Amino acid sequence: MITPERLGSERFREDYGLRAAYVAGAMVKGIASTALVIRMARAGFLSFFGSGGLRLAEIEAAILQIQQALPGGAPYGVNLLADPSRPEEERALVDLLLRHGVRNLEASAFMQVSPALVQFRLTGLATDAQGRLSVPNRVIAKISRPEVAASFLSPAPRAMVERLLAEGRISEQEAALAERLPVASDLNVEADSGGHTDGGVTSVLLPAILRLRDRLQEERGYETPVRVGTSGGIGTPEAAACAFLLGADFLGTGSINQCSVEAGTSEAVKEMLQEIGVQDTAYAPAGDMFELGSKIQVMRKGVFFPAKANRLYDLWRSHASFEAIEAPVRREIQDKYFKRSFEEVFRETRAHYMTAFPEQIERAERNPKAMMALVFRWYFVHTMRLALAGDSAQRVDFQVHTGPALGAFNQWVKGSALEDWRNRHVDAVAEHLLQACADYMNQRFRAFA
Repeated sequence: MITPERLGSERFREDYGLRAAYVAGAMVKGIASTALVIRMARAGFLSFFGSGGLRLAEIEAAILQIQQALPGGAPYGVNLLADPSRPEEERALVDLLLRHGVRNLEASAFMQVSPALVQFRLTGLATDAQGRLSVPNRVIAKISRPEVAASFLSPAPRAMVERLLAEGRISEQEAALAERLPVASDLNVEADSGGHTDGGVTSVLLPAILRLRDRLQEERGYETPVRVGTSGGIGTPEAAACAFLLGADFLGTGSINQCSVEAGTSEAVKEMLQEIGVQDTAYAPAGDMFELGSKIQVMRKGVFFPAKANRLYDLWRSHASFEAIEAPVRREIQDKYFKRSFEEVFRETRAHYMTAFPEQIERAERNPKAMMALVFRWYFVHTMRLALAGDSAQRVDFQVHTGPALGAFNQWVKGSALEDWRNRHVDAVAEHLLQACADYMNQRFRAFA
């Protein structure tokens, strides 16, 4: 008999102190809130606080609140969002996590391992009396590409380890032991998810990454093999069962948690999310990687954000400056998108960036196309703020990251108590999904027997 507690990897459950192999991933701007993390930990599930886009002081306050609410050793972690242009930001967050004894880190959007990640993973590394590794810090890396997975399945690059040692950020013992373990303790294979996405397919990605893990494990002989789970598109018992049957060591969820009582977003957004179906998402440019053309998946139903965001990107690609855009279109952008002038937006952006990132302002003032990109990126920040605040007067501009998994979940729970988001506590969602997954698998196995 399959039960929720038997799904996935037993070692994963034991290492993190979990009741089930289930992880609620981080959502930026504290949407994966302290309330979400605390409730999940008390129920025996792992979750990660959404630190992306928050100031260090805000993250520290959240960590202290979580630690005060939970007993020592409770399962929780904090997300680290890749920021290759500002490595000092990554380093400052890792220093904060280490200072407060946070042991679990979720690494998101990394294309390669960074010094800050390596420092976190190696800090406290030692051996016991039998010479076995003692590894206090765990890294769950969210990946969607085999080449990125390979870098996390490998030991930290030697040159990076030596540089961290020279800077005094790790000890000689930690540097000497670095070759014996991979950078990641676990991989979360991210398929077509809400927010940043490569649009991958679980049934293609997960087996490929599992085979890569098995090959590198055989070559390296790590004492503890890297566990591989999956997320993206998990919103129904059938989808969860498929993931476990493909070999997932744990299940990751995201979109379904944003439409919950504990999610740190507005009630207006939750009301809208509760009504979406599987076809009610769209792809738009990612504001934080606007000039690179990266994509995010967002809610489409009831909003104009995806259409407006794609139009801004197309205008930026095809024009050398804002002044080069036709006058009627410029007026439309300012009146209907920004609701203020181009110059006003740049002044606001300049005031915000000048202290922390003056080089971006200097570049924009030299290059009209760079200035246009900076101003257009303001719209992405603005629309996310509108959604978080629940500004009903501008709800058509809400930017809400979500994937079709939530539409499938909404369809599945229609007519039940969980149809109303006010009954969707994150731990109840997890328990309902895992129990239904176990029941479905038992039913299908009986049909095949």
